[in-house]
Amino acid sequence: RDQKNRVVFSNTDFQMPTQRDELGKLGTDEINYILRDIDEQTILFTSNMVDVNRTSYLFTYMVDVTSLYQDRVDQYQFFVQVDVVACFLYMLIMFFVSRGLTRSIDRLGRTAQVIAQGNFSERVQLKSKDEIGMLAYNFNNMAAVVEETITVLERNNQEKQRFINNFTHELKTPLTSIIAYANFMRTTKYDEETFLDGLNVIYSEGKRLEMLSLKLMNLIVLQEDDFEMELHDLGAVIAEIKPALDMMAKEKQVTIVTECEPGELRLEKDLIKVLIFNLVDNALKASNEQQTITLRIAWHDGHCMLEVVDQGIGIAKEHQDKIFEPFYMVDKSRTRNGKGAGLGLALCQSVASVHNAVIRVNSNENHGTTVDVVFALALTHPKGGIKE
Repeated sequence: RDQKNRVVFSNTDFQMPTQRDELGKLGTDEINYILRDIDEQTILFTSNMVDVNRTSYLFTYMVDVTSLYQDRVDQYQFFVQVDVVACFLYMLIMFFVSRGLTRSIDRLGRTAQVIAQGNFSERVQLKSKDEIGMLAYNFNNMAAVVEETITVLERNNQEKQRFINNFTHELKTPLTSIIAYANFMRTTKYDEETFLDGLNVIYSEGKRLEMLSLKLMNLIVLQEDDFEMELHDLGAVIAEIKPALDMMAKEKQVTIVTECEPGELRLEKDLIKVLIFNLVDNALKASNEQQTITLRIAWHDGHCMLEVVDQGIGIAKEHQDKIFEPFYMVDKSRTRNGKGAGLGLALCQSVASVHNAVIRVNSNENHGTTVDVVFALALTHPKGGIKE
């Protein structure tokens, strides 16, 4: 266009806009730019003033930039699609990852439910080394401890129930005899011989109840585990009670032999006497007339071993792991005749525990029994020097 705004040259194929803001205040050697949307096209208008032969002309160049905008829209759509696909893949991956994590937790939950229902042997089957694997490992350790504790509690409960049942049974027999004879004497015409027999039975059963109560009391006291230990020669302790042991053996015409090596032990003297009396009493019940019971003290590598050896009827293998249970009797008829209640070896076991000693039994039927009481090194002080 010239100065009079007349078109000098134009190759446009569309109607030029009537309002052209880019021409306002357009100076010489200035170029103004503007974008316009015309018929679904985006066109870049550039305008400038040029002097040619002292005449000013307005030049306007137009470039269709629609494709640039379309490319941008296409790019937006592409990136949106990429974002959607990426989000979907991310969700899919996270689903499987979380599924893998929660599967382990679900296993822990299901195992906990099974254990809560009473199956304490159930364990979590996980071998991963991540945090969940460590949790499963610790969970299995906890379950093992719980199972062991429950097993111990059940065993203790069974032992207590068996103890109560046996105790009730042991009380019932002498009480029945005492009540029966007392009632018989109360309702029968006086006869000195009959009354004397009845009183003897009542006295005998009463002594039996007294013995039972004393042994039960000793078992209860031994559980307190609060005793003062002093140094004593075990052989001297046996020598003190040897006359009483000989008196016990005289009734059955059994000989008691002692073979004691010198040496001192840190022990509770009265409890050791109870231990020896009960071991010898059991040996006497198993022995026949003219047999021998040997009490032997031997020292080996600083350990002291008390042996009680008899030549009696022995103990069958199936009974040897139960003989230390309260009221357990291998031969009930023989023990009943001997006025026993099956508490002697249980009492011995408790005394041995107080002294950190171990009781070992070696027996064969009809070939006698050897009971060893082995005292730990920490409690022994042989003559000739103290071993710490």
